[in-house]
Amino acid sequence: MSQLYRVSFISNGKTYELYARQVNQGTLMGFVELADFVFDARAQLIVDPAVEKLKTEFSGVSKTFVPMHNILRIDEVDKLGLAKIHEDATITPFPSNLYTPKQ
Repeated sequence: MSQLYRVSFISNGKTYELYARQVNQGTLMGFVELADFVFDARAQLIVDPAVEKLKTEFSGVSKTFVPMHNILRIDEVDKLGLAKIHEDATITPFPSNLYTPKQ
């Protein structure tokens, strides 16, 4: 059985919770690379609008790069859960300009 990760991150004021088989330090400095997304097989039997929204948003995406300061948590898990978007995120992200150029 291959590794499975649950990744929570902030994007556009919403908290995303996705499952992926590959999580790496991205080749772009300051980014975390997510690949090989996994969606719950049960969601195919029962149409869940939240899961369908995620599937649509990430359809055709083989990798995504998330800024490391937007990552809330990465867990290695045994079982696949339900991927979701939390619309009412009350989490304040870190300031976006972590790296300031020298004057």
